[in-house]
Amino acid sequence: MRAPGTEHAGWATIWGAPDGFDAFLVARRAREHDGPVLHVARDDAGMARIGELLSFVAPNAEILRFPSWDCLPYDRVSPNPAIVAERVATLTRLLEPATAPRIVLTTVGGLVQRVAPRAAFRGQSLTLAAGDSLDQALLIDLLVAAGYNRTDTVMEPGEFATRGGIFDIFPSGEAEPVRLDLFGDEVENIRRFDPATQRSSDRLDRFVMRPVADFTLDQASISRFRTGWRDLFGPAAASDPLYEHVSDGRRHAGLEHWLPLFHEHLETLVDYLPGVSIILAHQVEDVLAARLEMIADHFKARRQPVREGEVPYRALPPHLMYLDRKGWDGILSGHPVMLFSPFARPDNAGGVDAGGRPGILFASVAGGGARENVFAMLDTQVRQWAETGRRAYVSAWTRGSRERIATLLREHGMRVETFDGWARAQDLPPGTVGLMTLGLERGFIADNLAFVSEQDLLGERISRPPRRRKKADQFIAEASEIAEGDLVVHQDYGIGRYDGLETIGVGTAPHDCLRLIYDGNEKLFLPVENIELLSRFGSDQAGVALDKLGGASWQNRKARMKQRIRDMAGELIRTAALRALREAPSMTPAEGMWDEFCARFPFVETEDQSRAIADVLEDMGSGRPMDRLVCGDVGFGKTEVALRAAFVAALSGAQVAVVVPTTLLARQHFRTFSARFSGLPITVAQLSRMVTPKEATAVRKGLADGTINIVIGTHALLAKGVQFADLELLIIDEEQHFGVAHKEKLKALREDVHVLTLSATPLPRTLQLALTGVREMSLIATPPTDRLAVRTFIMPFDSVVIREAIQRERFRGGQIFCVVPRIEDLDRMAARLQDIVPDARLVQAHGRLTPTELERVMTEFSDGKYDILLSTNIVESGLDMPAVNTLIIHRADMFGLGQLYQLRGRVGRGKQRGYAYLTWPQTHVLSAAAEKRLEVMQTLDTLGAGFILASHDLDLRGAGNLLGDEQSGHIREVGIELYQQMLEDAVAELRVEKGRRKAQDRDWTPNIILGLPVLIPETYVPDLPVRLGLYRRIAGLANDAEIEAMEAELVDRFGTMPDEVRNLLDVVAIKRLCREAGVERLEAGPKGMVIQFRGNSFANPGGLVTWIAAHKEGNVRLRPDHKLALVREMTNAQRIRLAKDTVQTLGRLAGQEKAA
Repeated sequence: MRAPGTEHAGWATIWGAPDGFDAFLVARRAREHDGPVLHVARDDAGMARIGELLSFVAPNAEILRFPSWDCLPYDRVSPNPAIVAERVATLTRLLEPATAPRIVLTTVGGLVQRVAPRAAFRGQSLTLAAGDSLDQALLIDLLVAAGYNRTDTVMEPGEFATRGGIFDIFPSGEAEPVRLDLFGDEVENIRRFDPATQRSSDRLDRFVMRPVADFTLDQASISRFRTGWRDLFGPAAASDPLYEHVSDGRRHAGLEHWLPLFHEHLETLVDYLPGVSIILAHQVEDVLAARLEMIADHFKARRQPVREGEVPYRALPPHLMYLDRKGWDGILSGHPVMLFSPFARPDNAGGVDAGGRPGILFASVAGGGARENVFAMLDTQVRQWAETGRRAYVSAWTRGSRERIATLLREHGMRVETFDGWARAQDLPPGTVGLMTLGLERGFIADNLAFVSEQDLLGERISRPPRRRKKADQFIAEASEIAEGDLVVHQDYGIGRYDGLETIGVGTAPHDCLRLIYDGNEKLFLPVENIELLSRFGSDQAGVALDKLGGASWQNRKARMKQRIRDMAGELIRTAALRALREAPSMTPAEGMWDEFCARFPFVETEDQSRAIADVLEDMGSGRPMDRLVCGDVGFGKTEVALRAAFVAALSGAQVAVVVPTTLLARQHFRTFSARFSGLPITVAQLSRMVTPKEATAVRKGLADGTINIVIGTHALLAKGVQFADLELLIIDEEQHFGVAHKEKLKALREDVHVLTLSATPLPRTLQLALTGVREMSLIATPPTDRLAVRTFIMPFDSVVIREAIQRERFRGGQIFCVVPRIEDLDRMAARLQDIVPDARLVQAHGRLTPTELERVMTEFSDGKYDILLSTNIVESGLDMPAVNTLIIHRADMFGLGQLYQLRGRVGRGKQRGYAYLTWPQTHVLSAAAEKRLEVMQTLDTLGAGFILASHDLDLRGAGNLLGDEQSGHIREVGIELYQQMLEDAVAELRVEKGRRKAQDRDWTPNIILGLPVLIPETYVPDLPVRLGLYRRIAGLANDAEIEAMEAELVDRFGTMPDEVRNLLDVVAIKRLCREAGVERLEAGPKGMVIQFRGNSFANPGGLVTWIAAHKEGNVRLRPDHKLALVREMTNAQRIRLAKDTVQTLGRLAGQEKAA
């Protein structure tokens, strides 16, 4: 093992290179060295840190990242495709000439692993520019050969889609995909587009299409693989499923771990970097030793005899895939190597001292971050630095915090300048503080520089802002589609089954219709522009009878349901109205102390979190009782919203009660609240089974006499003996876990106090109340800063993988949840885990333990006495245990989707990446439904999917009885979507002022017949689910602006719109105008148009007569059957224009009467 300062030929130890300053030294080396610079970090976090700093201090350098795979050696799962794509993009870029100083960033794991040879990538990149000629079939062949995967909609790196003359491609190494618009074989233009919205943005002159995979499954590589496999493992191994998959030209999970078999030989990253200068981060040698040991251990584990029921894993010898110690030394020899150390150079040690030292922790020295002390200290220090010729800089995590710090520094008499780049910042005048946005964890001091980080100044700020946020609105907009075979509900005809799209002739014009099957196999064809008449029935479709077309059963059921919903909505409105009439104290944040309290939050607020806090403050200051639901995924920062609300209430002199479902959660919140309110004139107490009878008596007394400001407790707070002196804010956490009786008591408490409800996956009933506008809702869908999505692996149970997952978690100081579906599975799984990891400390938890025993087990696990908690799904909800970052679920096929999602939400709640292994016995064949459920879990990898899941839960279980807690069968009568729509309508109608009860009636749809083709041709949008999704979206367009936006999106995504699609958009616009005018049917042809009013009556008869009389030529008349006839010869375009103009005029006339 080499120690710093031990000199070798070509090696130099650079002392005095602490984190932060090391980036400046790497940038300097890149400027001075005539060739590329390779920086080897200990791990991915270190690589990300120095990469962010280098992009600031070396903006003109070309910085390329080469991350290591995010899976274990000899794993059964593949590395993340985005990581593979980034690695390949870097390798192919290194084969191209450098145009700027080149810095390559990698890790020990990245450098130890061998890579595909340079010959595999030479000539594989393709540069495309606007104006180039390109054969479309050839481009598809090139994309497939380069490892791209053809999909319907491009979302991830390495995917492509084609629609007519439009190609969407997500190239490796790019932040966003690109869209090529071809006219024939010429590239007309190239634009970037957002994969979330599919809308294009910036135009590009050119782009480079690089490979995205380390190997391709062409005939040559398949043949090479087969030969190599048989040579290594013998002919008997030819029955291995992996071998069979490759022989058929198909990929197999984890195939990348056999990379050497696809190439003649492998190379190393250094082979791609002639003339490289190598920099090793501090402690790289220690990490290398651990990595090599891990590779050897994994290989050895794979050589063990397989357990019963497991498929053999045929591992390649390590030297084929990885470097050993000798190989590592070999790639470093012959190149200049610098070994960084953060420490000062000891006497008599070799190497050079760069002069960097760790910075001053002002917050710690000043004692707990007291603001006056901190800034006075900084002011004094800046003056001292100026005297010695040092320039002082303060780095902030975000632009917002930079502006806040600038204000505070100026208030303390300091001169401040803000900078967006390092070039200008270097000219900082002496004695002035330079402020910049930079992800610097700790400051440092060097010869002429002094950097102070935000957390040096204000105390531990353990997270940084996210690179890219996804808006909450986008999560809500992710609507579920109707699939063939689903039960659907037609407003007029009831429950049928969707049987696909069919193009039929309406008159002489082709028309896309949805084919619906009803009782007796009767068919109904619904024109696509009327798709809003259709709603999904819901997921629970077992035993549901189809309605009979034309039968009275459906209309009777609907009428009964309408009355029930109306009665229920009336009760809801009355309850909400009573709250609105009551007064509540207006509370506003205490000046000065509010900023101080907010600054104690150790994270950067997310956009949604800030909005939720603002909503709550607005409610509390309104003078009416607040009733707000804050819905956010597990660990997304709902508690902070509660803390801010509690602060405002307590500082206003009111009492706050926080009610939680479990004693453990009460203890957790008590600790959190006590820590945040320490040093403030606020008393925090808890009331649960965890406090002694003597303490409980003292708490009750304090609540009664007002000496306790904030109390956190379980349902013990709802007991008769608990009296409050002045309760003004009630915070209910995880409402869905309270029983019926406790909920009734909560209702009694909440009549004229402010109520804030927090929920991760709200009860469907709660969610529905919010959706129908009876309660206000704030949605937190953006993940906390630095929060990583849990990496989810779906795989048969593999002892080696599970052992390594447990060991990896233990080695990084974490704990593991292992969950089984039934109590009888616990002992069997415990024996298996003890066999796999005999030295791990394991404890069991399940529902048959007494509350005291269960609490003891959970508390001891929480305190770190055990490594593994083996349990049934009782850990599904509740505790925040940041140390638990690995979850193993066995027999995952036996859990529901909501359960799986909640269980996965228990891990990955800190800055560490969480891992979830959803497993089943290797000999077990999954049902189609279980396989689908597990696939959904992988697609729900996006953070913040809890709201979508709650909506899905609403769909699965129904909304229940909105006023009580017994489940209701009403949903099964009309389906979930129609039920929600009817409830919304009833609430809206009852809210209209008395005497003016003309609320919008959505129980009908205008029928438009123009004799023109109305459809999205298959040649325009070939993919059926995409086409159906577009039909649903188009039917829901509410105004001209939305129609124009849809038109732009269609042209953008699919090319020039055919006339049939334009007709469809026109029909949707005309339908909306017809509804406003009360027109039930509009039929137009080459010789005129006939309009039928709803109920044969018009809202403004006088206005209609005047308008008809104004047409002197007599071509507009009201027929005896009360239909309006317009006689005129018309082209197709004139027909659409006249229809729009006429119904717009009628709508204006009807509106005049309503306004009168």
